[in-house]
Amino acid sequence: MNVAPPDRRAVREGLSVAQELPSEARVVIVGGGIAGCSIAYHLTKLGWSDVVLLERKQLTCGTTWHAAGLVGQLRATLNLIKLAVYTTDLYSGLEAETGQATGFKQNGSLGVASNAERFEELKRGASMARMAGLEVQVISPTEARELYPLLNIEDVVGAVFLPNDGQTNPIDTTMALAKGARTGGAKIFEDTKVTAIRTAPGPAGPRVMGVATDKGDITAEYVVNCAGMWAREVGLMAGARVPLHACEHYYILTDPMPDVPAGLPVLRDPDGCAYYKEDAGKILLGAFEGNARAWGMDGIPEDFSFDELPGDMDHFMPVLEGAMHRIPAFENVGLRKFFCGPESFTPDVRYYLGETPEVGNFFVAAGFNSIGIQSAGGAGKVISEWIVDGHPPMDVADVDIRRVIPFQNNKRYLEQRAPESLGKLYAMHWPYDQPARAAACAPRRCTSAWPPGAPASARRPAGSGPTGSRRRASNPSTTTATSARTGSPTPRPSTRRCARRSACST
Repeated sequence: MNVAPPDRRAVREGLSVAQELPSEARVVIVGGGIAGCSIAYHLTKLGWSDVVLLERKQLTCGTTWHAAGLVGQLRATLNLIKLAVYTTDLYSGLEAETGQATGFKQNGSLGVASNAERFEELKRGASMARMAGLEVQVISPTEARELYPLLNIEDVVGAVFLPNDGQTNPIDTTMALAKGARTGGAKIFEDTKVTAIRTAPGPAGPRVMGVATDKGDITAEYVVNCAGMWAREVGLMAGARVPLHACEHYYILTDPMPDVPAGLPVLRDPDGCAYYKEDAGKILLGAFEGNARAWGMDGIPEDFSFDELPGDMDHFMPVLEGAMHRIPAFENVGLRKFFCGPESFTPDVRYYLGETPEVGNFFVAAGFNSIGIQSAGGAGKVISEWIVDGHPPMDVADVDIRRVIPFQNNKRYLEQRAPESLGKLYAMHWPYDQPARAAACAPRRCTSAWPPGAPASARRPAGSGPTGSRRRASNPSTTTATSARTGSPTPRPSTRRCARRSACST
Protein backbone atom coordinates (compact mmCIF):
# COMPACT_ATOMS: atom_id res chain seq x y z
CA MET A 1 0.00 0.00 0.00
CA ASN A 2 1.47 3.35 -1.02
CA VAL A 3 0.80 6.04 1.56
CA ALA A 4 3.19 8.63 0.13
CA PRO A 5 3.55 10.02 -3.39
CA PRO A 6 5.45 7.41 -5.40
CA ASP A 7 8.84 8.13 -6.90
CA ARG A 8 8.25 9.18 -10.51
CA ARG A 9 11.05 6.98 -11.78
CA ALA A 10 9.46 4.00 -10.09
CA VAL A 11 6.09 4.89 -11.60
CA ARG A 12 7.60 4.92 -15.09
CA GLU A 13 9.68 1.78 -14.60
CA GLY A 14 8.99 -0.73 -17.35
CA LEU A 15 6.82 1.75 -19.30
CA SER A 16 8.04 3.32 -22.51
CA VAL A 17 6.37 6.71 -22.74
CA ALA A 18 5.66 7.97 -26.25
CA GLN A 19 7.45 11.21 -27.19
CA GLU A 20 5.66 12.67 -30.22
CA LEU A 21 2.00 13.53 -30.00
CA PRO A 22 0.13 12.20 -33.08
CA SER A 23 -2.26 14.44 -34.95
CA GLU A 24 -4.94 11.76 -35.14
CA ALA A 25 -6.01 8.56 -33.43
CA ARG A 26 -8.96 6.25 -33.49
CA VAL A 27 -9.53 6.52 -29.73
CA VAL A 28 -8.29 9.14 -27.26
CA ILE A 29 -8.55 8.33 -23.56
CA VAL A 30 -8.44 11.28 -21.16
CA GLY A 31 -7.01 10.28 -17.78
CA GLY A 32 -4.21 7.96 -16.71
CA GLY A 33 -5.70 6.33 -13.64
CA ILE A 34 -6.47 2.65 -13.42
CA ALA A 35 -9.73 2.98 -15.41
CA GLY A 36 -8.10 4.78 -18.34
CA CYS A 37 -5.21 2.30 -18.46
CA SER A 38 -7.67 -0.60 -18.31
CA ILE A 39 -9.62 0.71 -21.30
CA ALA A 40 -6.42 1.19 -23.30
CA TYR A 41 -5.36 -2.35 -22.37
CA HIS A 42 -8.70 -3.88 -23.40
CA LEU A 43 -8.91 -1.96 -26.67
CA THR A 44 -5.54 -3.32 -27.72
CA LYS A 45 -6.66 -6.81 -26.76
CA LEU A 46 -9.51 -6.38 -29.24
CA GLY A 47 -7.05 -5.44 -31.97
CA TRP A 48 -7.39 -1.65 -31.86
CA SER A 49 -3.83 -0.39 -31.64
CA ASP A 50 -4.49 3.21 -32.72
CA VAL A 51 -5.18 4.29 -29.15
CA VAL A 52 -3.78 7.36 -27.35
CA LEU A 53 -3.98 7.89 -23.58
CA LEU A 54 -3.39 11.39 -22.23
CA GLU A 55 -2.53 12.14 -18.59
CA ARG A 56 -2.30 15.74 -17.34
CA LYS A 57 0.49 14.90 -14.86
CA GLN A 58 1.73 11.33 -14.20
CA LEU A 59 -0.04 8.00 -14.34
CA THR A 60 -2.00 7.17 -11.14
CA CYS A 61 -1.88 10.73 -9.80
CA GLY A 62 -5.13 12.12 -8.44
CA THR A 63 -6.89 9.20 -6.75
CA THR A 64 -5.52 5.86 -7.95
CA TRP A 65 -2.16 6.17 -6.20
CA HIS A 66 -3.67 6.40 -2.71
CA ALA A 67 -6.45 3.83 -3.10
CA ALA A 68 -6.62 1.04 -0.53
CA GLY A 69 -6.48 -1.57 -3.28
CA LEU A 70 -9.40 -3.74 -2.15
CA VAL A 71 -10.67 -6.21 -4.76
CA GLY A 72 -14.09 -7.41 -3.64
CA GLN A 73 -16.57 -9.29 -5.79
CA LEU A 74 -19.94 -8.90 -4.08
CA ARG A 75 -21.88 -5.93 -5.42
CA ALA A 76 -25.50 -4.81 -5.29
CA THR A 77 -26.69 -6.48 -8.51
CA LEU A 78 -25.87 -9.57 -10.52
CA ASN A 79 -24.39 -7.64 -13.44
CA LEU A 80 -22.11 -5.59 -11.21
CA ILE A 81 -20.96 -8.82 -9.55
CA LYS A 82 -20.06 -10.21 -12.98
CA LEU A 83 -17.91 -7.15 -13.69
CA ALA A 84 -16.18 -7.41 -10.30
CA VAL A 85 -15.51 -11.13 -10.81
CA TYR A 86 -13.99 -10.36 -14.19
CA THR A 87 -11.72 -7.77 -12.56
CA THR A 88 -10.52 -10.34 -10.03
CA ASP A 89 -9.77 -12.87 -12.75
CA LEU A 90 -7.93 -10.23 -14.80
CA TYR A 91 -5.72 -9.12 -11.91
CA SER A 92 -4.88 -12.68 -10.95
CA GLY A 93 -3.11 -13.24 -14.28
CA LEU A 94 -1.85 -9.76 -15.07
CA GLU A 95 1.59 -10.14 -13.53
CA ALA A 96 2.30 -13.35 -15.44
CA GLU A 97 1.14 -11.74 -18.66
CA THR A 98 3.01 -8.45 -18.45
CA GLY A 99 5.96 -9.20 -16.19
CA GLN A 100 4.95 -6.24 -14.00
CA ALA A 101 4.36 -7.13 -10.36
CA THR A 102 0.88 -6.19 -9.12
CA GLY A 103 0.86 -7.26 -5.47
CA PHE A 104 -2.42 -9.08 -6.07
CA LYS A 105 -3.44 -11.75 -3.58
CA GLN A 106 -6.71 -13.48 -2.79
CA ASN A 107 -6.81 -13.44 1.00
CA GLY A 108 -10.58 -13.15 1.26
CA SER A 109 -12.85 -10.62 2.92
CA LEU A 110 -14.81 -10.83 6.14
CA GLY A 111 -17.89 -8.74 6.86
CA VAL A 112 -19.15 -8.61 10.45
CA ALA A 113 -22.54 -7.54 11.80
CA SER A 114 -23.18 -6.14 15.27
CA ASN A 115 -26.98 -6.22 15.09
CA ALA A 116 -29.62 -8.54 13.72
CA GLU A 117 -30.68 -6.20 10.94
CA ARG A 118 -27.15 -5.88 9.59
CA PHE A 119 -26.68 -9.65 9.76
CA GLU A 120 -29.89 -10.08 7.78
CA GLU A 121 -28.51 -7.74 5.13
CA LEU A 122 -25.21 -9.62 5.00
CA LYS A 123 -27.06 -12.92 4.59
CA ARG A 124 -29.11 -11.50 1.75
CA GLY A 125 -25.87 -10.41 0.11
CA ALA A 126 -24.54 -13.94 0.58
CA SER A 127 -27.58 -15.31 -1.22
CA MET A 128 -26.90 -12.95 -4.11
CA ALA A 129 -23.28 -14.11 -4.14
CA ARG A 130 -24.29 -17.78 -4.35
CA MET A 131 -26.67 -17.03 -7.20
CA ALA A 132 -23.75 -15.41 -9.04
CA GLY A 133 -21.57 -18.45 -8.45
CA LEU A 134 -19.31 -16.91 -5.80
CA GLU A 135 -17.96 -18.96 -2.94
CA VAL A 136 -19.39 -17.50 0.27
CA GLN A 137 -19.78 -18.65 3.84
CA VAL A 138 -22.20 -17.41 6.50
CA ILE A 139 -20.34 -17.97 9.75
CA SER A 140 -20.66 -17.52 13.51
CA PRO A 141 -18.80 -14.91 15.57
CA THR A 142 -16.45 -17.59 16.87
CA GLU A 143 -15.62 -18.70 13.33
CA ALA A 144 -15.04 -15.06 12.39
CA ARG A 145 -12.46 -14.72 15.16
CA GLU A 146 -10.72 -17.88 13.97
CA LEU A 147 -10.27 -16.16 10.60
CA TYR A 148 -9.32 -12.83 12.20
CA PRO A 149 -7.69 -13.46 15.60
CA LEU A 150 -7.50 -9.74 16.47
CA LEU A 151 -11.29 -9.43 16.32
CA ASN A 152 -13.42 -8.53 19.34
CA ILE A 153 -16.68 -10.47 18.93
CA GLU A 154 -18.51 -9.56 22.12
CA ASP A 155 -21.18 -7.67 20.16
CA VAL A 156 -20.88 -9.52 16.82
CA VAL A 157 -23.99 -11.52 15.92
CA GLY A 158 -22.70 -13.08 12.69
CA ALA A 159 -20.42 -12.67 9.72
CA VAL A 160 -19.98 -13.48 6.04
CA PHE A 161 -16.70 -14.64 4.49
CA LEU A 162 -15.81 -14.53 0.78
CA PRO A 163 -12.55 -16.47 0.39
CA ASN A 164 -11.80 -15.35 -3.19
CA ASP A 165 -11.87 -11.61 -2.53
CA GLY A 166 -8.47 -9.98 -2.40
CA GLN A 167 -6.29 -6.93 -2.50
CA THR A 168 -3.71 -5.46 -4.86
CA ASN A 169 -1.23 -2.61 -5.15
CA PRO A 170 -3.05 0.11 -7.12
CA ILE A 171 0.05 1.72 -8.65
CA ASP A 172 1.66 -1.55 -9.70
CA THR A 173 -1.60 -2.87 -11.13
CA THR A 174 -2.09 0.32 -13.13
CA MET A 175 1.47 0.07 -14.43
CA ALA A 176 0.81 -3.53 -15.49
CA LEU A 177 -2.28 -2.47 -17.44
CA ALA A 178 -0.36 0.43 -19.00
CA LYS A 179 2.48 -1.88 -19.97
CA GLY A 180 0.04 -4.32 -21.54
CA ALA A 181 -1.60 -1.50 -23.48
CA ARG A 182 1.77 -0.17 -24.64
CA THR A 183 2.77 -3.66 -25.78
CA GLY A 184 -0.45 -3.82 -27.80
CA GLY A 185 0.36 -0.58 -29.62
CA ALA A 186 -1.28 2.11 -27.49
CA LYS A 187 0.60 5.38 -27.00
CA ILE A 188 0.71 6.94 -23.53
CA PHE A 189 1.52 10.61 -22.96
CA GLU A 190 2.11 12.04 -19.50
CA ASP A 191 2.31 15.77 -18.69
CA THR A 192 -0.22 16.42 -21.46
CA LYS A 193 -3.30 18.37 -20.45
CA VAL A 194 -6.54 18.25 -22.43
CA THR A 195 -7.82 21.80 -22.84
CA ALA A 196 -10.90 21.19 -25.01
CA ILE A 197 -13.08 18.46 -26.50
CA ARG A 198 -13.80 19.07 -30.19
CA THR A 199 -17.32 18.32 -31.42
CA ALA A 200 -19.25 18.87 -34.63
CA PRO A 201 -22.97 18.82 -35.46
CA GLY A 202 -24.40 15.70 -37.04
CA PRO A 203 -27.77 14.31 -38.15
CA ALA A 204 -28.31 12.69 -34.75
CA GLY A 205 -26.84 15.55 -32.75
CA PRO A 206 -23.32 16.65 -31.78
CA ARG A 207 -20.54 14.14 -32.29
CA VAL A 208 -17.03 14.13 -30.87
CA MET A 209 -14.23 14.98 -33.29
CA GLY A 210 -11.12 14.93 -31.08
CA VAL A 211 -9.32 16.85 -28.37
CA ALA A 212 -7.12 19.89 -27.96
CA THR A 213 -4.14 19.68 -25.63
CA ASP A 214 -1.39 22.00 -24.43
CA LYS A 215 0.89 20.18 -26.89
CA GLY A 216 -1.36 20.13 -29.95
CA ASP A 217 -4.65 18.81 -31.27
CA ILE A 218 -5.64 15.20 -31.95
CA THR A 219 -8.45 14.27 -34.30
CA ALA A 220 -10.26 11.19 -33.01
CA GLU A 221 -13.28 9.05 -33.79
CA TYR A 222 -13.89 8.30 -30.11
CA VAL A 223 -12.99 10.08 -26.90
CA VAL A 224 -13.26 8.43 -23.46
CA ASN A 225 -13.54 10.55 -20.31
CA CYS A 226 -11.63 8.75 -17.54
CA ALA A 227 -10.63 11.92 -15.74
CA GLY A 228 -11.72 10.87 -12.26
CA MET A 229 -12.58 13.83 -10.06
CA TRP A 230 -11.97 16.10 -13.09
CA ALA A 231 -14.54 14.14 -15.15
CA ARG A 232 -17.32 16.68 -14.62
CA GLU A 233 -15.17 19.49 -16.03
CA VAL A 234 -14.02 17.34 -18.96
CA GLY A 235 -17.65 16.46 -19.65
CA LEU A 236 -18.60 20.14 -19.72
CA MET A 237 -15.90 20.71 -22.37
CA ALA A 238 -17.98 18.52 -24.66
CA GLY A 239 -21.38 19.68 -23.44
CA ALA A 240 -22.10 16.43 -21.57
CA ARG A 241 -23.23 15.91 -17.99
CA VAL A 242 -21.03 13.84 -15.65
CA PRO A 243 -22.28 14.62 -12.12
CA LEU A 244 -19.67 13.86 -9.48
CA HIS A 245 -17.75 15.69 -6.79
CA ALA A 246 -14.64 15.04 -4.73
CA CYS A 247 -14.84 14.31 -1.02
CA GLU A 248 -12.30 13.80 1.70
CA HIS A 249 -11.47 10.15 2.36
CA TYR A 250 -9.55 9.18 5.49
CA TYR A 251 -7.43 6.26 6.53
CA ILE A 252 -4.62 5.53 8.97
CA LEU A 253 -1.74 3.08 8.80
CA THR A 254 -0.44 1.65 12.05
CA ASP A 255 3.09 0.90 13.09
CA PRO A 256 4.09 -2.78 12.72
CA MET A 257 2.01 -4.99 15.01
CA PRO A 258 3.76 -8.18 16.14
CA ASP A 259 0.51 -10.09 16.63
CA VAL A 260 -0.80 -9.47 13.11
CA PRO A 261 -0.82 -12.73 11.13
CA ALA A 262 0.22 -12.51 7.49
CA GLY A 263 -2.55 -12.93 4.97
CA LEU A 264 -5.43 -11.69 7.12
CA PRO A 265 -8.64 -11.23 5.14
CA VAL A 266 -9.90 -7.72 4.52
CA LEU A 267 -12.23 -6.93 7.42
CA ARG A 268 -15.33 -4.83 6.88
CA ASP A 269 -17.26 -3.52 9.89
CA PRO A 270 -20.06 -1.50 8.28
CA ASP A 271 -21.68 -0.72 11.63
CA GLY A 272 -18.40 0.93 12.60
CA CYS A 273 -18.14 2.67 9.21
CA ALA A 274 -14.71 1.06 8.82
CA TYR A 275 -12.61 -1.39 6.81
CA TYR A 276 -9.29 -2.98 7.77
CA LYS A 277 -6.52 -4.23 5.51
CA GLU A 278 -3.40 -6.07 6.62
CA ASP A 279 -0.30 -4.64 4.97
CA ALA A 280 3.11 -6.17 5.72
CA GLY A 281 2.45 -6.57 9.43
CA LYS A 282 0.60 -3.28 9.73
CA ILE A 283 -3.12 -2.51 9.59
CA LEU A 284 -4.69 0.10 7.32
CA LEU A 285 -7.95 1.41 8.77
CA GLY A 286 -10.19 3.33 6.39
CA ALA A 287 -13.56 4.94 6.96
CA PHE A 288 -16.78 5.87 5.19
CA GLU A 289 -18.09 8.13 7.89
CA GLY A 290 -21.65 9.39 7.81
CA ASN A 291 -20.63 13.05 8.11
CA ALA A 292 -18.22 13.19 5.17
CA ARG A 293 -16.95 16.44 3.71
CA ALA A 294 -16.88 17.69 0.15
CA TRP A 295 -13.56 19.00 -1.18
CA GLY A 296 -12.62 21.30 -4.04
CA MET A 297 -15.72 23.46 -3.84
CA ASP A 298 -13.80 26.28 -5.52
CA GLY A 299 -12.21 23.95 -8.06
CA ILE A 300 -9.26 21.56 -7.97
CA PRO A 301 -5.90 23.34 -7.90
CA GLU A 302 -4.11 23.35 -11.25
CA ASP A 303 -0.98 21.72 -9.84
CA PHE A 304 -2.80 19.03 -7.86
CA SER A 305 -1.17 15.67 -8.43
CA PHE A 306 0.22 13.30 -5.80
CA ASP A 307 -1.12 15.58 -3.09
CA GLU A 308 -2.62 14.97 0.32
CA LEU A 309 -5.31 17.03 2.00
CA PRO A 310 -4.93 18.54 5.47
CA GLY A 311 -6.61 15.93 7.64
CA ASP A 312 -8.69 16.54 10.76
CA MET A 313 -7.98 13.95 13.47
CA ASP A 314 -10.99 15.12 15.50
CA HIS A 315 -13.15 14.22 12.52
CA PHE A 316 -11.63 10.74 12.33
CA MET A 317 -11.50 10.02 16.09
CA PRO A 318 -14.97 8.42 16.40
CA VAL A 319 -13.99 5.85 13.77
CA LEU A 320 -10.68 5.23 15.54
CA GLU A 321 -12.47 4.82 18.86
CA GLY A 322 -14.73 2.24 17.23
CA ALA A 323 -11.68 0.50 15.83
CA MET A 324 -10.21 0.22 19.33
CA HIS A 325 -13.37 -1.63 20.30
CA ARG A 326 -13.42 -3.90 17.26
CA ILE A 327 -9.65 -4.60 17.39
CA PRO A 328 -8.48 -4.00 20.98
CA ALA A 329 -4.82 -4.18 19.89
CA PHE A 330 -5.33 -0.72 18.37
CA GLU A 331 -5.24 0.77 21.87
CA ASN A 332 -1.52 0.06 22.17
CA VAL A 333 -0.18 0.66 18.68
CA GLY A 334 1.34 3.78 17.19
CA LEU A 335 0.15 5.43 14.00
CA ARG A 336 2.65 5.53 11.16
CA LYS A 337 0.48 7.54 8.78
CA PHE A 338 -2.66 9.64 9.02
CA PHE A 339 -3.93 10.22 5.50
CA CYS A 340 -6.64 12.30 3.87
CA GLY A 341 -7.07 12.38 0.11
CA PRO A 342 -9.81 13.17 -2.40
CA GLU A 343 -12.09 10.66 -4.10
CA SER A 344 -15.07 11.39 -6.34
CA PHE A 345 -18.63 10.37 -5.57
CA THR A 346 -21.83 10.36 -7.61
CA PRO A 347 -25.35 11.29 -6.47
CA ASP A 348 -26.62 7.68 -6.49
CA VAL A 349 -23.37 5.99 -5.36
CA ARG A 350 -22.92 4.12 -8.65
CA TYR A 351 -20.31 4.82 -11.24
CA TYR A 352 -20.76 5.97 -14.84
CA LEU A 353 -20.13 3.89 -17.95
CA GLY A 354 -21.12 4.38 -21.55
CA GLU A 355 -21.73 6.83 -24.35
CA THR A 356 -23.16 10.17 -23.27
CA PRO A 357 -26.65 11.00 -24.57
CA GLU A 358 -25.60 14.56 -25.41
CA VAL A 359 -22.56 13.82 -27.61
CA GLY A 360 -22.07 10.84 -29.89
CA ASN A 361 -18.90 8.72 -29.52
CA PHE A 362 -18.05 10.53 -26.28
CA PHE A 363 -17.75 7.82 -23.61
CA VAL A 364 -17.38 8.01 -19.83
CA ALA A 365 -15.81 5.70 -17.24
CA ALA A 366 -15.67 7.70 -14.02
CA GLY A 367 -17.25 8.34 -10.63
CA PHE A 368 -16.22 5.07 -9.02
CA ASN A 369 -17.20 5.96 -5.45
CA SER A 370 -14.13 4.43 -3.80
CA ILE A 371 -14.38 1.10 -5.67
CA GLY A 372 -12.34 2.05 -8.72
CA ILE A 373 -9.69 -0.63 -8.22
CA GLN A 374 -12.18 -3.48 -8.02
CA SER A 375 -14.25 -2.02 -10.87
CA ALA A 376 -11.58 -1.00 -13.38
CA GLY A 377 -11.14 -4.37 -15.04
CA GLY A 378 -14.84 -4.81 -15.76
CA ALA A 379 -15.22 -1.17 -16.76
CA GLY A 380 -12.36 -1.50 -19.25
CA LYS A 381 -13.94 -4.58 -20.78
CA VAL A 382 -17.38 -2.98 -21.12
CA ILE A 383 -16.23 0.34 -22.59
CA SER A 384 -13.79 -1.24 -25.06
CA GLU A 385 -16.35 -3.75 -26.36
CA TRP A 386 -19.01 -1.03 -26.48
CA ILE A 387 -16.75 1.10 -28.68
CA VAL A 388 -15.67 -1.76 -30.93
CA ASP A 389 -19.06 -3.46 -31.31
CA GLY A 390 -21.31 -0.40 -31.10
CA HIS A 391 -23.24 -1.74 -28.09
CA PRO A 392 -22.44 -2.87 -24.55
CA PRO A 393 -21.60 -6.54 -24.06
CA MET A 394 -24.17 -6.91 -21.27
CA ASP A 395 -26.89 -5.09 -19.40
CA VAL A 396 -25.21 -2.17 -17.64
CA ALA A 397 -28.33 -0.18 -16.78
CA ASP A 398 -27.13 0.02 -13.16
CA VAL A 399 -24.22 2.25 -14.17
CA ASP A 400 -25.22 3.62 -17.59
CA ILE A 401 -24.40 7.33 -17.91
CA ARG A 402 -27.76 7.87 -19.60
CA ARG A 403 -29.53 7.67 -16.24
CA VAL A 404 -28.24 11.14 -15.33
CA ILE A 405 -30.84 13.84 -14.70
CA PRO A 406 -29.88 17.40 -15.72
CA PHE A 407 -30.20 18.99 -12.29
CA GLN A 408 -27.72 16.48 -10.86
CA ASN A 409 -24.87 18.27 -12.61
CA ASN A 410 -25.51 21.43 -10.61
CA LYS A 411 -22.34 22.19 -8.67
CA ARG A 412 -24.06 23.34 -5.50
CA TYR A 413 -26.24 20.23 -5.50
CA LEU A 414 -23.17 18.01 -5.89
CA GLU A 415 -21.31 19.75 -3.07
CA GLN A 416 -24.09 18.66 -0.73
CA ARG A 417 -24.99 15.34 -2.29
CA ALA A 418 -21.51 13.83 -2.70
CA PRO A 419 -20.75 13.68 1.05
CA GLU A 420 -24.15 12.07 1.62
CA SER A 421 -23.24 9.48 -1.00
CA LEU A 422 -19.92 8.70 0.69
CA GLY A 423 -21.76 8.23 3.96
CA LYS A 424 -24.09 5.72 2.33
CA LEU A 425 -21.36 3.30 1.27
CA TYR A 426 -21.67 1.37 4.52
CA ALA A 427 -25.28 2.30 5.16
CA MET A 428 -27.83 -0.41 5.78
CA HIS A 429 -30.01 -0.73 2.71
CA TRP A 430 -32.26 -3.58 3.79
CA PRO A 431 -34.63 -3.71 5.57
CA TYR A 432 -33.86 -0.16 6.67
CA ASP A 433 -31.76 2.41 4.91
CA GLN A 434 -29.35 3.56 7.58
CA PRO A 435 -30.24 2.90 11.22
CA ALA A 436 -28.46 5.68 13.05
CA ARG A 437 -25.02 4.86 11.68
CA ALA A 438 -24.33 8.44 10.64
CA ALA A 439 -24.65 9.37 14.30
CA ALA A 440 -22.34 6.63 15.47
CA CYS A 441 -19.59 7.74 13.11
CA ALA A 442 -19.92 11.49 13.63
CA PRO A 443 -17.36 13.51 15.61
CA ARG A 444 -20.19 14.84 17.77
CA ARG A 445 -22.18 11.90 19.07
CA CYS A 446 -25.88 12.01 18.33
CA THR A 447 -27.92 12.52 21.50
CA SER A 448 -31.37 12.60 19.96
CA ALA A 449 -33.99 10.32 21.48
CA TRP A 450 -36.29 7.90 19.72
CA PRO A 451 -39.10 8.76 19.88
CA PRO A 452 -38.20 12.46 20.06
CA GLY A 453 -38.19 13.67 23.64
CA ALA A 454 -37.32 10.34 25.27
CA PRO A 455 -34.84 10.42 28.17
CA ALA A 456 -31.26 9.29 27.63
CA SER A 457 -31.90 5.98 29.37
CA ALA A 458 -34.51 5.12 26.75
CA ARG A 459 -32.46 5.99 23.70
CA ARG A 460 -31.71 3.23 21.26
CA PRO A 461 -28.09 2.13 21.04
CA ALA A 462 -26.31 3.22 17.89
CA GLY A 463 -26.94 0.77 15.09
CA SER A 464 -30.14 -0.72 16.49
CA GLY A 465 -32.27 0.82 13.76
CA PRO A 466 -35.40 2.92 14.04
CA THR A 467 -37.66 -0.09 14.54
CA GLY A 468 -35.33 -2.67 16.02
CA SER A 469 -35.98 -6.21 14.86
CA ARG A 470 -39.76 -5.86 14.98
CA ARG A 471 -41.57 -7.02 11.86
CA ARG A 472 -43.29 -4.45 9.70
CA ALA A 473 -46.94 -3.93 10.57
CA SER A 474 -49.65 -4.97 8.16
CA ASN A 475 -50.76 -1.37 7.72
CA PRO A 476 -48.29 0.06 5.17
CA SER A 477 -48.89 3.66 6.08
CA THR A 478 -48.09 3.73 9.80
CA THR A 479 -46.93 1.53 12.63
CA THR A 480 -47.19 2.15 16.35
CA ALA A 481 -44.68 2.00 19.13
CA THR A 482 -44.78 2.72 22.81
CA SER A 483 -43.35 6.05 23.81
CA ALA A 484 -40.43 5.65 26.21
CA ARG A 485 -41.52 8.84 27.98
CA THR A 486 -45.30 8.48 28.30
CA GLY A 487 -45.97 4.79 27.70
CA SER A 488 -48.68 5.71 25.19
CA PRO A 489 -48.83 4.53 21.59
CA THR A 490 -46.91 6.85 19.31
CA PRO A 491 -47.24 6.90 15.51
CA ARG A 492 -44.06 5.81 13.79
CA PRO A 493 -43.52 6.09 10.04
CA SER A 494 -42.84 2.74 8.39
CA THR A 495 -40.28 4.10 5.99
CA ARG A 496 -37.00 2.56 4.96
CA ARG A 497 -35.20 5.79 5.64
CA CYS A 498 -33.83 6.37 9.10
CA ALA A 499 -36.31 8.46 11.08
CA ARG A 500 -33.46 9.87 13.17
CA ARG A 501 -31.38 11.13 10.28
CA SER A 502 -32.37 14.79 10.48
CA ALA A 503 -31.59 14.81 14.20
CA CYS A 504 -28.23 13.13 13.66
CA SER A 505 -26.94 15.40 10.93
CA THR A 506 -25.17 17.88 13.21
